[in-house]
Amino acid sequence: GYATDETPEAMPLTLMLSHQLNARLHQLRRNGTLWWVRPDSKTQVTIEYKTVQGALIPLNVHTVVVSTQHSPDITLDNLRKEIQEHVIKPVIPSSLLSPNTIFHINPCGSFTMG
Repeated sequence: GYATDETPEAMPLTLMLSHQLNARLHQLRRNGTLWWVRPDSKTQVTIEYKTVQGALIPLNVHTVVVSTQHSPDITLDNLRKEIQEHVIKPVIPSSLLSPNTIFHINPCGSFTMG
C-alpha cells in the first residue's frame, strides 16, 4: 500500500482533491443545482511540490481537469463558468490556487453522450 502525511486520510492530496471534485459535482447533480450534469465525469488535480528535509510540501495546484457528461441544453461557456463557481472554488483551497493555475473544464468540448 501507499500512505502519506499530506492528508488526514493518509492519501495523496491530488487524489483527495480529485475525489472531492467528483463528489461535489455529483452532489450538485443530485440536488438539482447543476441539473444539466450527467453521471459520467472525470477529474484530475496536479500539484507542484517542494522538498524539505525529505518531505514533499504542496506549493500550489498547477492544473485542474474536470470533464463531465452534460445535457445538450447548456452552452460550453456556461458549463465552464458553473463548474468553476460551484465545483472547483468550493473544493480547492484558495491558498493552493495561484494566478498561474491552469483549468481545463470539458477541454474536449461537448460531452453529451457517455
